Amino acid sequence: MTRPLRVGIVGSGPAGIYAADLLTKDETLAASGTPLSIDILDKLPAPYGLVRYGVAPDHPRIKQIQGALHKILDKPEVRFLGNVNYGVDLKLDDLRRHYDAVIFATGSDRDRPLDIPGADLPGCHGAADFVFWYDSHPDVPHNWHVDGTSVAVIGAGNVAVDVARILAKHADDLLTTDITDNVHRDLLNKQITDVHVFARRGIAQGKFTPMELRELDKQPGVEVIVYPEEFDLDEASLAAIEDSNQIKTNVKVLQNWAIRDPRGAERRLHLHFLHRPVEVLGTERVTGLRTEVMELDGTGNARGTGEFVDHDVQAVYRAIGYLGSPLADLPFDAERGVVPNDGGRVLDIEDTPMRGVYATGWIKRGPVGLIGHTKGDALETVGNLVADHEALPRATDPAPESFTRLLHERGVPFTTWEGWKRIEAHEESLGVPHGRKRVKVLARDEMTQIARTEG
Repeated sequence: MTRPLRVGIVGSGPAGIYAADLLTKDETLAASGTPLSIDILDKLPAPYGLVRYGVAPDHPRIKQIQGALHKILDKPEVRFLGNVNYGVDLKLDDLRRHYDAVIFATGSDRDRPLDIPGADLPGCHGAADFVFWYDSHPDVPHNWHVDGTSVAVIGAGNVAVDVARILAKHADDLLTTDITDNVHRDLLNKQITDVHVFARRGIAQGKFTPMELRELDKQPGVEVIVYPEEFDLDEASLAAIEDSNQIKTNVKVLQNWAIRDPRGAERRLHLHFLHRPVEVLGTERVTGLRTEVMELDGTGNARGTGEFVDHDVQAVYRAIGYLGSPLADLPFDAERGVVPNDGGRVLDIEDTPMRGVYATGWIKRGPVGLIGHTKGDALETVGNLVADHEALPRATDPAPESFTRLLHERGVPFTTWEGWKRIEAHEESLGVPHGRKRVKVLARDEMTQIARTEG
C-alpha cells in the first residue's frame, strides 16, 4: 500500500487550514490513490491565528469562521500540534526529514513602520501591538495605558477602523465578548473623548468594507463626524464608484453622515480624508500630529497642497499595513515582508524553487484582502504542490509518531487538537457566570497546562 503523502503546514490560521482542506479534497491525489497525512503546526497553543488574535472582539460574525475551520481540523487526515515554534524548536531540515512537503502559512505579524519624524516617541503605537493586546495574545504585555483624551489613528483600512472603534467604545460595551479582565480594566480607565482617523486619499479610496464602516456608527454614546470640505471625487474616483458596489456604498454612507445634524454625543469619532501625516509632534512624548492637506490628481492618487494642519492629540496609532517576519532557513523579502515565491513555490536566493517548500496566505503575497481571499490563494499553492507531488523529495522518517517523538525528545510541551478542545471547554465555562459565550485564557503556560491535563 502506498504510504501517505506527508505534508507539514506551519501556521494554523485560515491560510494554513484552508490549504489543508484543499489537499484533502484534491481530485488528482484521490484519483492517484495517494492517501494524506497532514500536520498543522503553530507556535501558539491554540489554533485559528488571525481569527482568534487579529479580529476585534466585537466582531462575532467574523469569529464565526472558527466553526468552519473547526470542521477542517476535525478531519481524520489532519493533526493539530500547537505550542511548536518553528525556528526555535525546529528548523527546516527537521521538517524535511518528516514531511514530503512543507507549506508556510505564518501570516503577517508586525506593523509596517511609519517613516516620519517623531514616530518613535512614547505614545506612538503600532496597530498590531494594540490589536494583539485587546485580543489577549499570550506573548504580548498584558497591560496597556490608553493615553490622553484625544488620539489619532493613521490608516484607511479595516484595521484602522477596528482600532478607532475600540478606542472610542465604552469598555462595558465589550463585556458580551471574550475579552479578558485586564483588557476591560485598562479600557475602562481610558479618558478618550475624541478619536481622529486620518486617510491620505479621498472617500472613494478607503480600503474598509461597508460592514466595518457602518459599525462605527452603532456604538452607544459615540458620534461619527465627517467633514464635507474634505470630500473630493476626481475622474478616477467616479469611475471606481461605478465599477464597485463596495466603494459606492462607502461613499454614500460617508456622504449621509456628512450632512446629518450633530447628535451631541459624549464621545466623537472623526474621519478625516485627504490628510497625510508628516510629523508626530512632541519632545518627550506625543503631543500632536501634523498633517498636510492633500488633493486628488485625477487618477485617484493624492498630491500635497503645501497646507499643513496641527492636531492636538496625545497618542498616535499607526494602521498602515502589516509585515511578515523572517523565517529560519528561508529567503526573505524584507521590503515586502514576504517569502519570495512563484505561485506559492518558495524561491531560493537564485530564484530557483526550493523543492518541497511552499508558502500561502499573507507570508506569500502580503497583507491584502479579507480572510476569504486566502482560499483562492491556497488553491494556487496547493495546485502547484499537487502538480509537483510525484517529484517531491521523500521524507526519510515520515511516520507521524516519529515527529511527535522528536518533540518529546526536545522537551517541547506541544498541544493537540484534543488539548485545544479542553481549552475551548474551559473558556466556555469561564463565560457561563457572566452570560458570555466564552472568556479567553490569557497566559500561554495556563493554556498549555489545560491542554495537556487529561480528564
